[in-house]
Amino acid sequence: MLCHDQVPIATRMARTWAEGGAAVAIHVDAKVAPVALATMMTDLRGYERVFHTPRHSCEWGAFSLVRATLDAASVLLAECPDLTHVMTVSGSCLPLRPVADLMAFLAQHPTRDFIESVTAEDVGWTVGGLNEERFTLRFPFAYRRQRKLFDRYVDFQRRWKLRRRIPDGLVPHLGSQWWCLTRSTLQSVLTDPRRPEFDRYFSRVWIPDESYFQTLARRHSMRIESRSLTLSKFDDQGKPYVFYDDHRQMLEQSRCFVARKIWPDAAALYAHFPRPVQDAPSAAEPQPERLDRVIGQAVARRRLGRPGLYMQSRFPRKDCENGKTSASYMVLQGFSDLFPDFEAWLAERVDADVHGHLMAQHGAEFAGRGPIGPGGLSTSAQLRDMDVRGFVANLIRISDRTQVMQYSPRDQQHLNWFMATDPNAQIHVITGAWAVPLLHSGMPFDDIRRVAAILQRTELQQIDILNSVWLKARTRIWQLADFCARPADALRPVLRDLGTDPDLVANLPEMRGIAGLGRFLQRLRNAGLRPQLMGDFPVVAASPPQGSD
Repeated sequence: MLCHDQVPIATRMARTWAEGGAAVAIHVDAKVAPVALATMMTDLRGYERVFHTPRHSCEWGAFSLVRATLDAASVLLAECPDLTHVMTVSGSCLPLRPVADLMAFLAQHPTRDFIESVTAEDVGWTVGGLNEERFTLRFPFAYRRQRKLFDRYVDFQRRWKLRRRIPDGLVPHLGSQWWCLTRSTLQSVLTDPRRPEFDRYFSRVWIPDESYFQTLARRHSMRIESRSLTLSKFDDQGKPYVFYDDHRQMLEQSRCFVARKIWPDAAALYAHFPRPVQDAPSAAEPQPERLDRVIGQAVARRRLGRPGLYMQSRFPRKDCENGKTSASYMVLQGFSDLFPDFEAWLAERVDADVHGHLMAQHGAEFAGRGPIGPGGLSTSAQLRDMDVRGFVANLIRISDRTQVMQYSPRDQQHLNWFMATDPNAQIHVITGAWAVPLLHSGMPFDDIRRVAAILQRTELQQIDILNSVWLKARTRIWQLADFCARPADALRPVLRDLGTDPDLVANLPEMRGIAGLGRFLQRLRNAGLRPQLMGDFPVVAASPPQGSD
């Protein structure tokens, strides 16, 4: 048992192991206060098979951890001739099952070594970019205390191609430091004639407690089971997961022998585990699969977040979100220009929140035109424009209903690329529809011409984005002339995409008149502006067919 802090808990765990029938060799870090050590020795004085080993000042990533483990293993092998296996634990490791279950399990595998041992090339879980290099570079500086010196010396060795020679016969392996070796394998490691050479080599390897025994066991073991009997999980930053009281059910269902790491104040876990011995010790295999799945989901959630929810820790990183938005939404451009009552008409026929122009210059037009939108979102254009992406993502995430918004070249255009590259977006566009309100505006023609130029240029840029190879949104684009010729046929897919009956297009709302639109567009041409993306409108309306006499 390697004990670095929380000495009272380590004392309690040592007592649990000893009362279960195990011999315990305890290494207490030299940095632990003498008073705490004296209290521990007093509390464990009555246990004859609990031993205290020479103390070393241990540091993460240094060989001192290996030296402490070697000393403790030597004490156990010398003092307990009857032991069959040696297992490493820490003071924060909690036995989940009776020690007798572990002993029964090991009795069924008398020659098997349980140690995670994977070649350095095949390891995919190391963090920090040092797999093979930890065996070929030198690491005289402490990673945590002297980080700048550590990084600079690594860069220096890489730049000048300085490499250490790996001792002959060694194939570097990596794995968890929480292992369980047979007596014969551990004895062979301790008495290996080349041990001084190996110790010198590993004393300059980075994090040797994850490679020393994992490598040397390959030289002496009869049969290696490359796994640990200790439940120890790490996140994607290489930090161990800590188990709390509310993990009790998952830990029990895992049927693992030992779990690490336990929160020091998890009183419910320490009171519940280890479970009492049943009628006979059980040698059943651990079953950590469900816990592995839960932790795997937690790792993914931490790394990716929830769709459409921007975590503060990831927000500055462009395109690192897990989905731009959390649900499907629809953008309708040009419909409200043709149908003044389109918003109300659509809201009666679909189960969705039908908003007005959320990106309008004067502010967001929420459904019902209330001053406050869903989730307390403000109609203020100033607040909205501080983070338009967050505004839309929050609106979609807040409600379970589909969000429908009107859009126009007159609106803020900051979301064009965002929506075009969002798979959740459904964008329906009637190009050139902005000309119909201008036709009925009554403004002086010079002003109309200037506004028309701005709106057309804006729409052309938007259509270029919707025709981009990066498009992920589902889009339908109609030219104004095509839509006006068959408005019901064009509206059917809109209703279908919103999950309602397409035949509800009957009783269309009243459409703005387009009589004279052809002449209006010709005036724009005569003024030097060539209307685009509108289709063909005759300059002179066709005469009605004359009936025969």
